[in-house]
Amino acid sequence: MKKGRTVPIDASLEAVVRHDRLVVITALTAVVVLSWTYLLAGAGMGMSAFEMTRLSQNGLTGGMADTAMMTAAIWTPGYAVLMFFMWWIMMLAMMLPSAAPMILLFATINRKQHETGQPYVATSIFALGYLAAWAGFSLVAVIMQWGFERTALLSPMLVRTNVIFGGVLLLVAGVYQLTPIKQACLRHCRSPLAFLSTHWRRGARGALRMGLGHGAYCVGCCWFLMGLLFFGGVMNLYWIVGLALFVLFEKIFPAGHWFGYATGVVLSVWGVSMLALAL
Repeated sequence: MKKGRTVPIDASLEAVVRHDRLVVITALTAVVVLSWTYLLAGAGMGMSAFEMTRLSQNGLTGGMADTAMMTAAIWTPGYAVLMFFMWWIMMLAMMLPSAAPMILLFATINRKQHETGQPYVATSIFALGYLAAWAGFSLVAVIMQWGFERTALLSPMLVRTNVIFGGVLLLVAGVYQLTPIKQACLRHCRSPLAFLSTHWRRGARGALRMGLGHGAYCVGCCWFLMGLLFFGGVMNLYWIVGLALFVLFEKIFPAGHWFGYATGVVLSVWGVSMLALAL
């Protein structure tokens, strides 16, 4: 009799888990779609991302016909807030797809613990912690953008204006790809089960701490890569999409860590070449 009763209970639990996964996938998809929609619409910059991309490309190739009208932004508190949300929403669009396996696994473990009498917390709290970590990165990115604009290292189209600056960005990003700290952060991002098994905390505060912790590893893994947006153009769709796909490949695919190593070498050589030509 006990065996006869176990099957429907297990089946019921699996049905609930599948329902939870569907809800989480739907929510993540909605956030990613809305984030990309906001970016494509221009992120409040007064022109679409397609126009910004064209202007960025013209700026990189020295074309001035379409860029002469561009003037440096006036940094008011309102503009700083706009830039913060531009960076933060950009990070959500780029990073949430690669974070989806971790969030889905958290939802599954969380539900099964609830069914066995353990405390249950909303998966959204874990996701909120992850997003908060990227909010911290976005704040730093805005401060750096302000500094680069004030020193004329970034143009009004938010593209590098100095060859040496570009070479340094590439070299630093490439070298970081090869460092132990990068690889340690990447291992945590590539192993959701190992992360949750060693960092599990109970309750809402625990879920928030886990989300912040995973977000911190994710930022540690990708922050120099995101810095390459200053090289190719902060609102350049080619760079945004390319970096997002790179991060997804590096974190999810089996050979991702080797791909990351190879990219580090390529970026380093590219950066050294630019510096050699400029000096």
